[in-house]
Amino acid sequence: MKKIITNCIIINEGERFAGGVVIEGEQIQSVFKSKPDFPLEGEIIDAGGKWLIPGVIDDHVHFREPGATQKADIASESAAAVAGGVTSFMDMPNNTPPTVNLSLLEEKYARAAEVSLANYSFYLGADNSNTNEIKKIDPRYVCGVKLFMGSSTGNMLVDEPKILSAIFAESPVIIAVHCEEGSIIRRNLEQFKQEYDDTISAKFHPLIRSEEACIRSTAKAIELALRYRSRLHVLHLTTAKEIANFPTETYIFGEICAHHLWFSDDDYTVLGNLIKCNPAIKTVDDREALRRAVHSGKISVVGSDHAPHLWDEKQLPYLQAPSGIPLVQHSLQVMLELCRHHVFTPEQVVERMCHGPAKAFGIQQRGFIREGYYADLVLIEPDANITIDKTNILYKCGWSPFEDNSFHSRVTHTFVNGHLVWNDGQIDAGKKGQRLIFKRSL
Repeated sequence: MKKIITNCIIINEGERFAGGVVIEGEQIQSVFKSKPDFPLEGEIIDAGGKWLIPGVIDDHVHFREPGATQKADIASESAAAVAGGVTSFMDMPNNTPPTVNLSLLEEKYARAAEVSLANYSFYLGADNSNTNEIKKIDPRYVCGVKLFMGSSTGNMLVDEPKILSAIFAESPVIIAVHCEEGSIIRRNLEQFKQEYDDTISAKFHPLIRSEEACIRSTAKAIELALRYRSRLHVLHLTTAKEIANFPTETYIFGEICAHHLWFSDDDYTVLGNLIKCNPAIKTVDDREALRRAVHSGKISVVGSDHAPHLWDEKQLPYLQAPSGIPLVQHSLQVMLELCRHHVFTPEQVVERMCHGPAKAFGIQQRGFIREGYYADLVLIEPDANITIDKTNILYKCGWSPFEDNSFHSRVTHTFVNGHLVWNDGQIDAGKKGQRLIFKRSL
């Protein structure tokens, strides 16, 4: 049966207009302005003036499966994702074991096919010994290679110059890079340990994982991409100087994450380890530069870097508390709240969270409200008043740094491939998401 969403405000491709969408099966059959000029036959969903946007594509999540499912798993976090308007995600490889070969990668895809409520793709991790695996990637079916440059996560640090050059020269897919220079971080950490012993506070996190560490590593990644004309995606940019030096080549992309657009280092005083993440949240001036870059389109992708940890872990002393913030359920709300603060427009949010990832990664038939595209759609009540608390957090870890914050928008309906998976607080898990396909040459 067809589904017809009527009486909504469609925000898509820089436009905002009253209209609706006809869904047939998994796809958008038609988009109409004002009122339809054809009989309404099918299931009618009256949006009551809500906004209709394409589903958010989150290019950067850590769903912790396999290896840390006490914190999160694909089922729990994909449920949080669709509750937050995220219809597609790309999950990172720093699992236990690390996803550094194609066999392990396909195991993750198989698991997602069983349990994920959202569409999915998974990065293959790079290490110092798997360039042959990288070269065997079919670019139609894998979102990218994740590369840790200079800052080790598990055993996935790539620090051999020949290996780095080989990855940039030969990867058949986009190279998504975490850029922090580990030698600088280690030097800074030793200095703070000498001064504060084990009483280091989280407020020093942006001084330990410093501006210099980010700038130097990002510059190195960009230099390699320019040398080999590699398709590069620099993840979670955090500093004004990285933005100022970011190139304009069409094959180099950048991502800024929602928490770096919301918080500043002033917030460590209250939130401490709850906002400890890598790269660190930095100064107000850095945050303002990031906001300007998103506003202007210099940086075309906003993601979440959703990285949940248990509450008890976050209560440990700074040196023991893990880095990472759960965010996939709230990243769209954060961005829409910034619209109310006149930082962005809703059209810009849709461009950076829906269109931008689809274009950067070449995702097939997603990220836009267009005829023939998959019906990944989100209805938003733009004038709500919802307080984040334990009763409405879907993360398996059970907490959010936004608890007790009130947001003025909420996701009421999320469609994944035409299936209404999130309906005003209720999940219908009867259909699962699909593997993302990419429009790339072999």
